Formats: sequence, C-alpha cells, structure tokens
Amino acid sequence: MSDTILVIDDQSNVRTLLKDYLSNQGYRVVQAQDGQQGLFVARHEHPDLVLLDIMMPNMDGFQFLNAFRKESDIPVIVVTARDEETDTVLGLELGADDFVVKPFRMRELVARIRANLRRQGQPAEPAEFLRNGALVLDRRTHKVTAGDKNVELTPLEFDLLAVLCEPLGGYSPAPNWWTILAIAALPALKAP
Repeated sequence: MSDTILVIDDQSNVRTLLKDYLSNQGYRVVQAQDGQQGLFVARHEHPDLVLLDIMMPNMDGFQFLNAFRKESDIPVIVVTARDEETDTVLGLELGADDFVVKPFRMRELVARIRANLRRQGQPAEPAEFLRNGALVLDRRTHKVTAGDKNVELTPLEFDLLAVLCEPLGGYSPAPNWWTILAIAALPALKAP
C-alpha cells in the first residue's frame, strides 16, 4: 500500500503538478484548496504526510497547522513562496516538520518527503521486558514470572501473552483485563 500525501494549496496548477509528479513516484495524492478543506480531507483520508501552502483564503497554512497539530502528528512540509525567516520560524513553532520555498526542485521535494516518511515510520524498539503488575515477560529468554513464581509457557502461549501485554506501553501498575483473561485461559490451552 502506497503512502498518501495530502496537498493543500489554493493554486490548482500547483496541486495538479504535485499530484501528477508524486503519483508517478508511487504516492497516492489527495488534494484540498485551503486549510478548511484540508482539515476535512485529513480527517477522512488519514494521509501519511501533508504538503502545505501558507497563503490561502478561508484558512491559511498557519491556521491549518495550529488546528491540525491538535489532532495529528504526521509530518507536514510547508511549500510556500514566502521566504521570510519569521514565516519559517512561525511555521516550525506551530508544528511544521520541514520548509520548501517555491519555486522548488521536484527531486529535492521528493527526497524531503521520503526522509520525513522514513522518520515517521521508524518503529520503536520493543522493550526487552513487558511488565504488568507482578507479571514480567522477558522477550529475550521467553521466560515469564508472576511475582516470585516462574510460569512455564509454550512458545505460542508466550507470544499470545506478549501480544496482549504490548498495548500497555511496557509497564502498568496493575494487570489489565486482557492479561487476566490470558492467564485464566492458559490452563485451558494446556489441557489435553
């Protein structure tokens, strides 16, 4: 599945140019002509990256950034004709990830898109230990302890328990109901 890029620009020729070029590079491109429409499209299309103009009617790029950052942390690259330091600083402070000044070189823009998507898509390293109350799973050794007792699990049981514990972010002071359910089901799984 290809990454989706939302292009927000009030100039239809810029939107068309970007859509054609980026589509040929393998991206899915959706468009909006101002910040208001951009928010609507972003909420429904869930893009992986936004290319954003600053000077637009109804809702400009700065207003879009201010509203959008309350909802999403996907990369936003500002593509604008405004070359003032104050615009760059304001855009970055409002949450833009990168700035490209018009006229821009397409290959450089694509390289910036790829770099931002790469940074966004880097998976976090899984924690070596998953903790949930007194339950501790060691991913390296596949050992499980509950308090001071070792819990013998098959590899499948360990993997199942690890998946159920994963959304906890590595530690929770008290077991959640998924973990309790999994522990309760283990004897049934081991029964002949």
